[in-house]
Amino acid sequence: MKETISPETVSNQNPESRPSLSKLAVASCAGTAIEYYDFLAYAIAASTVFNAVFFPATDPAIGTLLSLATFATGFLARPLGGIIIGHFGDRLGRKRMLLLTLVCMGGGTVLIGVLPGYAQIGIWAPIILVLLRLIQGFAAGGEFAGAALIAIEHAPANKRGFYGSWTILGVSIGALLATGAFSLLGALPKDDFAAWGWRLPFLASIVIGAVGLLVRFGIDETPAFLKNQDASKPARLPLVEVIRKQPKAILLSTGALVGYSTFVYVVFTFLLSYGTQELALPRTLLLNASMLGLLLQVVTVPAWAALSDRIGRKPVMLLGGAFLVVFAFALFPLVRTGNTGVILAAVVVAYSGSAAIHAPMAAFFAELFGTGVRYSGISLGYQLGNVLGGGLAPVIATALFATSGKSTDPVALYLAVTAVVSILCLLALPNTGRKGSLDLEA
Repeated sequence: MKETISPETVSNQNPESRPSLSKLAVASCAGTAIEYYDFLAYAIAASTVFNAVFFPATDPAIGTLLSLATFATGFLARPLGGIIIGHFGDRLGRKRMLLLTLVCMGGGTVLIGVLPGYAQIGIWAPIILVLLRLIQGFAAGGEFAGAALIAIEHAPANKRGFYGSWTILGVSIGALLATGAFSLLGALPKDDFAAWGWRLPFLASIVIGAVGLLVRFGIDETPAFLKNQDASKPARLPLVEVIRKQPKAILLSTGALVGYSTFVYVVFTFLLSYGTQELALPRTLLLNASMLGLLLQVVTVPAWAALSDRIGRKPVMLLGGAFLVVFAFALFPLVRTGNTGVILAAVVVAYSGSAAIHAPMAAFFAELFGTGVRYSGISLGYQLGNVLGGGLAPVIATALFATSGKSTDPVALYLAVTAVVSILCLLALPNTGRKGSLDLEA
C-alpha cells in the first residue's frame, strides 16, 4: 500500500499560516514561465541568428541545423534532471530543489544573452552554448514536479486542481512573453537584431527569475512533506521505490501527457513553418494567433482546473482528449482557408480546447503517488511524456509531411493517434480530485 495524505493534512492546516494564493501562484508558475520563455526564445533565435553568431562561417543551412541541435541537447537532459532532482526533492524537500532549478534555468538564459560569439572566442562559443543548454534542460527536468507540489501540497483540499494549474499556466505565460518579445524586436533593422537585439529577450528573463526566487525564498516547506518526514523514515532511493511499487502509474501518466504534448508542439513549431513556407502566410499572423491563444489560456487553464475540483480530473481531461482527436483533422483545413479571421479563430480554439487535458494534470499526477515518492513519480511520468510527445513531434510531423507528397493528412492522423493513446491511459487511471483527497490506490 502506498503512503498517502488525507484531506485533513492540508485542510486542518491553520489557514493563516498557509501562503497567500498570489505568493503560491508566482512561486509555482515562475519556473515553468522561464522554462517555456527560454524554449521559444531559443527556438526563434536558433532559426534566425544563432547560425551566424555561434558557429563557423559555413553553409547557413548547416549552421542553422547545428544551432537547432544545441536546442535538442537541452531537451534530452530533462529526464536525467527529473530523476536526480526528483530524488532529492523527495529526500530533502520541495523548496530547496525549486530554488536550485530556478537559479539554473534563469542563470543559463541570462548567460546565453551575454555569451560571446564564434568571432570573439572561437570554438568555445558553441561548446559553452551546449553546456548552458544542458544545465537548463537538467534543471527544467525537475522544475515541473516541484513547482506543482509547492502549490498543491499547500492548497486547501478542495482546490488542488486550481492551485496546481498555476504551474501549467506558467507554460502559457512564458511562451506568450517570448513570442511578444521577438515580435517587438521585429521592428529593429536586421543588422542591429543580429548584432545585439536578439540578446535582449534572454537578458530580460532575469526579471522573471528574480521575482520568482524572491517569492520562493519566502514560502515554507510543504506540510505534506514535513508530515511525511516526521511520520516515517524517508525512502533511500525514491525513484527505485516508485518504479518498483507503481510502474503502472508512471507508464499511464506518461501516456496521458503524450497526446497534449504532441499537439501543442506541432502547433508551436510545425504549423508555423507549414503556414509560412507552404501557404505563404505572414509570420506575424501566425505569431499573433499564438499570442491570442496563449493569452486566452490565462483564463481557460484555471477554469478547466477549477472544474476538475468539482467533478474530478478524468471527465475534464477526457473531454480535452476528445477535442484533440476531433480538432487534429480540422486544424490544417482551417488554416488553409487563408482567411485571417478563420486562422486566428482556429489557433485560439486549438490552445483553449487542448488546455482541458493539460490544466488538471499537475494535481492529477500528484494524486497518483504517495508523499515520499511523489516528486520522483511526477518528474518521471511528465518528462518521459514530454520527450515521447513534444520532443519527437516536430521531427515526426515534418517527416510525415515530406514523405507524403506534402500532405497534412498523415500529420493529422499522427495527432489523433497520440490523443487516443492519452484517452486510453486516462481511462485506465482512477478519477481523482472530486473530494479533494489524495487517498487513492494507484
